[in-house]
Amino acid sequence: MKRFLFPLAAVAALALGWSQLAQNPTDTNANDYTNWGEYLGGPDRSHYSALAQLTPRNVTQLKVAWTYHTGSSGQIQTNPIIIDGVLYGVTPTVQAFALDAATGREIWKYGDSLKAWHSTSRGVAYWQSKDGSDKRILYTVGPKLLALDATTGQPIMSFGNNGTADLHDGLGEQAKDKFVISNTPGTIFDDLIVMPVRLSEGADAAPGYVRAFNVRTGKLAWTFRTIPKPGDYGYTTWPKDAYKNETVGAANNWAGMAIDRPRGILYVPTGSAAYDFYGGNRVGQNLFANCLLALDARTGKRLWHFQAVHHDIWDRDFPAPPNLLTVRHDGRKIDAVAQVTKSGHVFVFDRVTGKPLFPIVETPVPRSDIPGEVSWPTQPIPQKPAAFARQQMTEADINPYSTDRDSLLAVFRGIGTRQYEPISKRGSLLFPGCDGGAEWGGAATDPDGIMYVNANDIPWIFTMVDAPRPDELAGLSPGRRVYTQSCQSCHGPDRKGNARSGYPSLVDISQRRDRPYVSNIVQHGKGMMPGFTALSTADRQALLAFLFDDEKQEVASASPYPPKAKEPYLPYKVTGYHKFQDSQGLPAVAPPWGTLNAIDLNTGEYRWKIPLGSEPLLAGKGPESTGSIQTGTENYGGPVVTASGLLFIAATKDAKFRAFDKKTGKLLWETQLPAAGFATPATYQVGGKQFVVIACGGAKLGTKSGNQYVAFALP
Repeated sequence: MKRFLFPLAAVAALALGWSQLAQNPTDTNANDYTNWGEYLGGPDRSHYSALAQLTPRNVTQLKVAWTYHTGSSGQIQTNPIIIDGVLYGVTPTVQAFALDAATGREIWKYGDSLKAWHSTSRGVAYWQSKDGSDKRILYTVGPKLLALDATTGQPIMSFGNNGTADLHDGLGEQAKDKFVISNTPGTIFDDLIVMPVRLSEGADAAPGYVRAFNVRTGKLAWTFRTIPKPGDYGYTTWPKDAYKNETVGAANNWAGMAIDRPRGILYVPTGSAAYDFYGGNRVGQNLFANCLLALDARTGKRLWHFQAVHHDIWDRDFPAPPNLLTVRHDGRKIDAVAQVTKSGHVFVFDRVTGKPLFPIVETPVPRSDIPGEVSWPTQPIPQKPAAFARQQMTEADINPYSTDRDSLLAVFRGIGTRQYEPISKRGSLLFPGCDGGAEWGGAATDPDGIMYVNANDIPWIFTMVDAPRPDELAGLSPGRRVYTQSCQSCHGPDRKGNARSGYPSLVDISQRRDRPYVSNIVQHGKGMMPGFTALSTADRQALLAFLFDDEKQEVASASPYPPKAKEPYLPYKVTGYHKFQDSQGLPAVAPPWGTLNAIDLNTGEYRWKIPLGSEPLLAGKGPESTGSIQTGTENYGGPVVTASGLLFIAATKDAKFRAFDKKTGKLLWETQLPAAGFATPATYQVGGKQFVVIACGGAKLGTKSGNQYVAFALP
């Protein structure tokens, strides 16, 4: 099987144009490292800074320089950007703001905190004209891409429709009423912004095409179809006309992209096709789901691709943007692109040709026993570097600190536990789980070719069941029907949810929230919950009546049942996203539950590996949990590395911010944050002083909510 493809015409075109591109780079905001000018530090998404005022010798002297209270509490996944002394970020309620980066003083804030809270945001993008007269902040609220004046925070009314472009544009007629938002900043190239999108992961998902919009006008510039149409490369890897099948969608980029601006190459990691866990309706390899795509940034034309998961039925999306770096391989320097995965692997390629720098082996994997499912017989496994997250779990790996060890062992013995085990009706272990391995915080790389990546080592269990048939749904009340179709897989048939896995109970919701609040969440989503935009007003009212236990008052207003023909139906679905945990919420596997890894991508060998974070429930109960970092914790948000030899990272459940020696992994400094920093920090310099800033929103993993950005500097 071919692992990479690069059209000869594209090679020739690039060969003719490289010298011109190198002499006339399109990057008008070259990073001098006083700024943190783009998401994750720069177009290469390296999380790297050449600033060296903070060093391993003086990092213990760091003090809080300023704090900014956003005015609302909740998850803040934002990696702020800093340009010419101004910090741009986003609040938990998705309001964009600008601060004086030296003092934290608010310059402007845009958005309505009562209306703009229906998704998390990882930040904003910045663009300016070549003469510097036009400076814009681009970010998303729900399905809208907004352009703001970077100086005033006011909408630029000439962009799109009175300041906004619609992220549905270019997805086709069938996507017009479907859930489409973006959590991650777009990628700038010349006067284009290429947008990631987050979609439903069910049978109602919109197609996840990659699209570029004009930064000045908001108009659609180009589209790359990740679910091919007739005549497109990859069309034969799907059933005929899958692109217009109402139950096939996604294959979207949601994690963000990297850009080689001098070469004009955009690197796009895509996610799984939807529905995530059953693919009987999309038999085939399913290009371009789960691919690293190299596209011509000007036109969207495919240059090469690599698919990391064939016919994904495990939700094994690429979770973060790739890293662009230079490595020494076989005695020569190679411009490379490295992609981390949820499974804990790193794929490394020549950035231009797509040729793997380390062997990749198509490895036989178990076959599915679900009727209609045709799982792919092999999956590509890189032979180097070794996986940075554990790949399998045995009985000997059951958590020795759990008081429920016998119960955990009994569950483990009753489920499928092999690597790439297709989800079955008896239950299947996914290890590492749906949140990685690597997660959306991504990896850092430095000019020496070293990658620094934090990882989760948390097992999850998925169980397949028969989906309710249309005739069975017809026997339910309208509100119960909508709940069964749209809500039950996460919140459970009894509405009790699974708080430890992040799914709150909906029992007695009327005593905690009012009807308009819940209606808004159902329609637009909140946090990582998708919005059900395709629900009719009548169906949404019926669902609310069911949740508020007064359905009899509103049955007459609900839409007719049995379900209408337009409602997608698949014969199987999973029972929900369930972490394999004990009654205390501790992972079923022995620690470490989170790690920090330094991998030499020149050789594929590890420099060091350490646990990251400390589990509060186990403090003082053993040598691996004595208040140090030995247990590790689940973690979200990535690291930052500096030329002076530091690695900064928050990310952990214990709400600490830490600095390590990047050469050895030795802990040099730590401090307690006001709330967990589930975000990637940024470092910058203003007035000759270097700062490092982290967003502290908490509100994941059972941690308290926060509302602060905290900046540190030397006294």
